Amino acid sequence: MIGSTTRYLQSPDEALAHVAGYSVSNDVSEREFQLERGSQWDRGKSCETFNPFGPDLVPASQVADPQHLGMRLSVNGEERQNGTTANMIFSVAHIVWYLSQFMVLNPGDVINTGTPAGVALGIPSNPYLRAGDVIELQIDGLGLARQRTVQA
Repeated sequence: MIGSTTRYLQSPDEALAHVAGYSVSNDVSEREFQLERGSQWDRGKSCETFNPFGPDLVPASQVADPQHLGMRLSVNGEERQNGTTANMIFSVAHIVWYLSQFMVLNPGDVINTGTPAGVALGIPSNPYLRAGDVIELQIDGLGLARQRTVQA
């Protein structure tokens, strides 16, 4: 989460000073919207109730290095994802710097930084979420989030 107005940063080295804190966020995707209606990512990620955030916002000062956090996700107790922020294509600092080049980031803005390997789209059987599924996400030092899916 952004903590101060951020625009036109000179380099990624300046970026983390503009981060207020970090949290767990469930980057839910509605694949029909995304794949069958034009494949634009925002169509599959902007539905009501998507992107549950929290339960906590950990101040940036309490996160020694956002590029060394373990991340895990399970559905109904079955592990689906187990990764680390060290494997991100772009670092948190780079993402904040990059976005500041063409948009003003304001205090309270949230930037989702991506998902570890293991999303259902990449699994041959496509085990998509169904009503009643329980999703648990955990990021080391940031907390555990639990959601139960319901039919829309």
